[in-house]
Amino acid sequence: MASIILLAIVVAVATALLGSVLIQSLTPISNVILSPVEKKCQEIANEGYKIHTLYPTSNPDELLENDMKRLLYIDDLWMKECVSVLPAESIFNIINNVDRNFSYGE
Repeated sequence: MASIILLAIVVAVATALLGSVLIQSLTPISNVILSPVEKKCQEIANEGYKIHTLYPTSNPDELLENDMKRLLYIDDLWMKECVSVLPAESIFNIINNVDRNFSYGE
């Protein structure tokens, strides 16, 4: 009898933990309340991603001069205002939720 109760408790705890992990992984960052710093970093990451997609296999020397300057500026902002300030979890959430739906004319 005790082993059945213990098994039921273990199953209930395991189900609750798995449900919690599933809910967290399916919740996009836009539904989570972001701090002003995290919002700014999300915008920086989105802009950097747009530039990187224009030149997916290029070396920095192959970029147009204006794009290279912009990319270096964005990388500098990302390091100073995001990576050095935010915890790793916030950085990974921002990276995983970069806006990948845009057209090159934007």
